[in-house]
Amino acid sequence: MFTGIITDVGRVRRLSRGAGPDGGLEATIATAYDSALIPIGASIACSGPCLTVIAVEPGAFSVQASAETLACSTLGDWAPGAAINLERSLRVGDELGGHIVSGHVDGVARLIERRNEGESVRFVIEAPAALMPYIAAKGSVALDGISLTVNEVADGSFGVNIIPYTLVHTTLGDARPGQRMNLEIDPLARYVARLLSARSDNPERSPP
Repeated sequence: MFTGIITDVGRVRRLSRGAGPDGGLEATIATAYDSALIPIGASIACSGPCLTVIAVEPGAFSVQASAETLACSTLGDWAPGAAINLERSLRVGDELGGHIVSGHVDGVARLIERRNEGESVRFVIEAPAALMPYIAAKGSVALDGISLTVNEVADGSFGVNIIPYTLVHTTLGDARPGQRMNLEIDPLARYVARLLSARSDNPERSPP
């Protein structure tokens, strides 16, 4: 479990891709985290997807992504030197600074507009049609692992404001129109929609 508050921006040090359409990816990511304190099996959100640490080395850790993860995210676009938003999993007692983020990417969105608004920058994001019903004004989304508040929702897109701190301390400062981004909807929206769907399918059944 994560909060969408990025604590480091790492860099892809090495990549290894599996053979064939079902091949996955293994990536070694350089980080400012103390790698001696990262246990094998730990979960780290890497620009959105929650990945499992399979090895560590001085100043870096390695993770694996399955073919399914590659198909549902932008991880297949990674290249050596690519910047990666990093967040370690929550511990009991940690501050919940953003919103509840699972690290399970729902789809790939696309930045279609970037414009300055005072000291902030407004991003307009095109999202897959199937995910738009789960996105609401003043609700939360995670883009490339970053917890953001939705400002407005239009037909097939939504807007978010990026403050200067976030621009400096995440990969969003370098984001340009056309860039693909990992999108995770608010898990609460997903469960509410599922509950409403179940009640619609069984109108005489009440939730326990």
